[in-house]
Amino acid sequence: MVPSGRLIAFAAVALVIIVIPGPSVLFVVGRALAHGRRVALASVLGNEAGSLVLVGLVAAGVGPLVERSALIFTVMKLAGAAYLVFLGARAFLQRRRHVPADNAAAPAGWARSVLQGFVVGVSNPKTAVFFAAILPQFVDRSRGDVTAQMLLLGTVFALIATISDSVWSLVASGARAWFGRSPRRMELVGGTGGLAMIGLGITVAVTGRTS
Repeated sequence: MVPSGRLIAFAAVALVIIVIPGPSVLFVVGRALAHGRRVALASVLGNEAGSLVLVGLVAAGVGPLVERSALIFTVMKLAGAAYLVFLGARAFLQRRRHVPADNAAAPAGWARSVLQGFVVGVSNPKTAVFFAAILPQFVDRSRGDVTAQMLLLGTVFALIATISDSVWSLVASGARAWFGRSPRRMELVGGTGGLAMIGLGITVAVTGRTS
């Protein structure tokens, strides 16, 4: 398996990358502001589950293919961006229907939020490229079973991301609870969360490699 020294080094690198607000953080913050704590946390779980699928694909050799193919990268990027815009637009249009954070999602809504987060996570080509570029650097080929080592490293990354994104979502949903004391403020924060996801989708669509 991965030597302890390399595992600690990878965890440190992953922590630095994860704590800096990026697309994943903006996504869960937008969900928290638009829908509340339960939906945001469900989205975190789904998003990281999607990341774990990408880890598996990278370990199986799909990651390098995405890294080399501009077409595959672009298709995945645009699909993920379109889905983010869709979620943001729906949140914005339904901003007057939001309820207090503690009741933000019934069990069915929670499951649906996990699925939505999963779609966003698994359709993020930048995550696949990141894993393809970074994970091999911390693998010790002399220890054998490179695939298992990459899966372990990816799992560590996902665990750290889950904790970090959950903290962000709790902070954002806490602010939403305060806004929820006023229907007008609640409508404002729900619309802001929707617009944030739309902006994130547009940003994902227009940035990154195109050739």
